[in-house]
Amino acid sequence: MPLGSLLTGKVVAIAGATGFVGTAIRNRIVGRHTVRGLTRSAYKMSHPDPSDPVEWVHCDAYALDAVTHALAGTEVLIYLIHSMVPSSRLTQASFQNLDLLIADNFAKAAKVAGVQQIIYVGGLMPDEEGETSEHLSSRFEVEQVLQATGIPVTTLRCGMIIGPGGSSLKILLNLVRRLPVMGLPSWSTSQTQPIAIEDVLRAVELCLENPTVYTGSFDIGGPERLTYRDLIQITAEEMGRTRLMFLLPFISVVFSKRWVATFSSSSADLVGPLIDSLRHTMLVHPNPLQAQLETTAIRFRDAVAESMDDQGFPLSNPRQKLKRADRHTIRGQRRVRSVQRLPLPPGKDARWAVEEYVRWLPQALWLILRCKVEGDQVRFFLRFLPAPLLELTVREDGTAHHTVLDITGGLLANVAESSEGRFEFREVFNGKFVIAAIHEFRPRLPWFVYNASQAIVHLMVMRAFGRHLTKLGG
Repeated sequence: MPLGSLLTGKVVAIAGATGFVGTAIRNRIVGRHTVRGLTRSAYKMSHPDPSDPVEWVHCDAYALDAVTHALAGTEVLIYLIHSMVPSSRLTQASFQNLDLLIADNFAKAAKVAGVQQIIYVGGLMPDEEGETSEHLSSRFEVEQVLQATGIPVTTLRCGMIIGPGGSSLKILLNLVRRLPVMGLPSWSTSQTQPIAIEDVLRAVELCLENPTVYTGSFDIGGPERLTYRDLIQITAEEMGRTRLMFLLPFISVVFSKRWVATFSSSSADLVGPLIDSLRHTMLVHPNPLQAQLETTAIRFRDAVAESMDDQGFPLSNPRQKLKRADRHTIRGQRRVRSVQRLPLPPGKDARWAVEEYVRWLPQALWLILRCKVEGDQVRFFLRFLPAPLLELTVREDGTAHHTVLDITGGLLANVAESSEGRFEFREVFNGKFVIAAIHEFRPRLPWFVYNASQAIVHLMVMRAFGRHLTKLGG
């Protein structure tokens, strides 16, 4: 009996539906489930395909109300978002803090929407003790945030996923195709278990079919334990090319990031976190889900061969056209996102953090800044200047644990072209931290002037406020 006949149709929302893994999942399950693709892409929403059975919903992953609306009526959420691609022309944030904020939005919204199951595709975790890379730590944080909802969560912990359009595979193929001689750093001896996209799809199907059986965290991987040097060697063989490799253990991680980014034609923002993770050996721990997959799991060699053309070029990324269009839109919108994770003193909440910020800032900058609070409005002024630099209005629907201030005016804000600008404070990890974030802010200053002045000042102010909160926390 085919697997599809065992499945009951569910309303499945995919967060990250236009990415490499998301595209593969929606194409696989769309005939058996009602698939809702969540996207922030203006291009995707403005170019509908009448023959596409997927229900596309515009969803700003950084806005809790938008995510809550998008998940209404959803039974299963498949969560695939990793924020390594900029969503604004200027982003002042680490990808860890962006991932944390987005995951918190989806966790809260899923609980409100009555989601019955969450499937999260994360990353393999290393066995060895010591500091974990920021990339892997971020994925584990997302897992923790989703699990804190109380909703049954299935985490599929994967290593490198091999398939047409995969960003990690693109890096590998470009390096092997372009470099006849390679000096390999020490991380090339670390072991991993790459997995074919086909086997990831099988795992997702099994989890949709048996949600009570597969609840928890499951390592999944291919049938082989390979070093990164092995991956390079096998890839070269499948290309029909000879590559000379020798170990250079003294190569620094910083240098590795630079040459990998350069020769793979990939952004440093993408390559950096991946390279940081490669120093760990990441192998699959035996578990019931892996046992279901491994007897017929696809070998790395076969998966690579199916993911490149005769010349060794990666097969087309299904999202490439969309990414180009979105980059153009983001640049034209000239909007700013700034996200900082700050310590929250014991016994305090997000609303207190807002009040403390409003009290602290004019004191810290007393020579040049003053503040005026009237009802739900907060205005910041340059001293002796009658017009406010910024006007913020506290939303009535906020809570003590999540307070949002809309950016409603001021000399520095172009609210006519971005009415969605907002400054929010939210607690995460049970009040251990508060996330302070600016979203959809469009500056009134010319872009190059803003980058050289207001943007730098804001980042300095938020870092100073973080130090202030640390002192208050003892």
